[in-house]
Amino acid sequence: MAISPRLGAAGLSAAELIGLLWGSGSRGRSAVDLAEDALARYDGLTGLARATDVELDRLAGIGAARAAQLTAAFELGRRLLADWPAGRWSIRAPADVADRLVLQMGRLEREELRVVLLNTKNVVLRIATVYQGNVSASLVRVGELFRDAVRLNAAGLILVHNHPSGDPTPSPDDLHLTAEALAAGRLLDIDLLDHLVIGHDAWISLRDRGVAFDRPERRAG
Repeated sequence: MAISPRLGAAGLSAAELIGLLWGSGSRGRSAVDLAEDALARYDGLTGLARATDVELDRLAGIGAARAAQLTAAFELGRRLLADWPAGRWSIRAPADVADRLVLQMGRLEREELRVVLLNTKNVVLRIATVYQGNVSASLVRVGELFRDAVRLNAAGLILVHNHPSGDPTPSPDDLHLTAEALAAGRLLDIDLLDHLVIGHDAWISLRDRGVAFDRPERRAG
């Protein structure tokens, strides 16, 4: 398939882009035909991006090689979102964080805890993964959450972790970890601004759920 010099890749449909990635079809069907079948099976590009290579391999005409090519392409897209220049990314609301990280973290098979580090203008300095595995208040060392924030002289941070079950409802452990991190941040003079829990297709902000992240005002003596 040739790309139009005038429109470039942006002028192609999703099926045509996938067909271009695969290069050739199978069993008398073109690569674009196979891509259209895959998109229809998963209700569009978003659903297809969430499919595993094992699931894609089971589709007629796809096979292991095409499945691996497609999952690799989607993974590159996810990493691009993570590596977007920090100076252009300012946080104004929880959705600004969730929109970037749901695609990366929503389908992870194990828990990850990340910290989004911010300067005084709420511009992202770095996103760091601090824990993989069981993100439990009894296992997470709170000092690890603030290690990079201290090194970078960050003014604030946002905690983000996922629930592999797909249900983003905060657990008692999530609330306990948030309380411990809030206390540590106040001692270090680094604001914990929010804690986001990510599921498969949804996310929850503990700030929006009523957890008090703002520092209590001091009363005049």
